[in-house]
Amino acid sequence: MSEEKKRYSDEELAEFRDIINGMLAKAKDEYQHLRRIVMHSGSNDIEDTTPSFKTVEDDGAAQLSKEEASQQAERQYKFIKNLEAALIRIENKTYGICRESGELIPKERLRLVPHATLTVEAKEKLARLGKK
Repeated sequence: MSEEKKRYSDEELAEFRDIINGMLAKAKDEYQHLRRIVMHSGSNDIEDTTPSFKTVEDDGAAQLSKEEASQQAERQYKFIKNLEAALIRIENKTYGICRESGELIPKERLRLVPHATLTVEAKEKLARLGKK
């Protein structure tokens, strides 16, 4: 019987670092875009020169849009923090190890969800137990 692999090799970790850095750059761009939408106060825009024909519905739609952008920005910020934590795990050479079972998370999962800290089985088990 061969010894079961306990961690990913430095070469494999470098591959995941590249994937994460690419996703992180995109996530940060998206986050900044969402923040601009949320922080936009209507100044220096065409709105300043157009007649004020806004209705209550228009104001409601604009507010909803800002609320949605705010929620998306919060999710994006959390995603960025998760990706940054994954980079720290790569540096510590603990990346890809399930925090529940201690088993290696399959590469296919990490390529799709590079900030994953659980195998699918461990995640499903925790969900059944009502934990996150």
